[in-house]
Amino acid sequence: MTRIRPLERENMNSEQIAIYDEIVAKGGRLGGPYTAYIQIPRFMKLNQEMGNYLRSNTLDPRLRQLAAIITIRYWGAKFAWAMNAKDAIEQGLLPDVVEAINNRQRPAFGKEDEEVVYDVVNELLSEKAVSDETYSRSADTLGEETLVDLIVTTGFFSMVSMTLVSFNIDPPPNAEQQLID
Repeated sequence: MTRIRPLERENMNSEQIAIYDEIVAKGGRLGGPYTAYIQIPRFMKLNQEMGNYLRSNTLDPRLRQLAAIITIRYWGAKFAWAMNAKDAIEQGLLPDVVEAINNRQRPAFGKEDEEVVYDVVNELLSEKAVSDETYSRSADTLGEETLVDLIVTTGFFSMVSMTLVSFNIDPPPNAEQQLID
């Protein structure tokens, strides 16, 4: 059960209303972690801007979603899994890859870039570092700018996931994709 009470517009202060209305007018994202972030309007705005950047950075959308679901699986964020596992398939990840990650198994990858992303993100999360070997391989495969985008994407989804698990924000009951406990 969600721990934080969602704010209704009529219960928001003037700063919250201003950012809420701006996000609605732009068709931005609400709900999920934003249930918490709207409590701090300035952060909510920055978070929206960061999300916009991440959706247009140098990472191929397929690889961005791969990094997202690996990170989300690590943190056990059910809401984020429900939203992003579906997007991962829509962006070109094979359903078997998504299922393997959900089952905490290493997928059989058909593409080297996917394997590199998997190794970087898993190593970063589990070891709190990236080895020289993994760094070199990923920089050669992705390029350094894209590698930086991969690392910041992992950090962003870690923050989102930590927010969701801290406030126990549940996925919609009818979500297609469910995270396995």
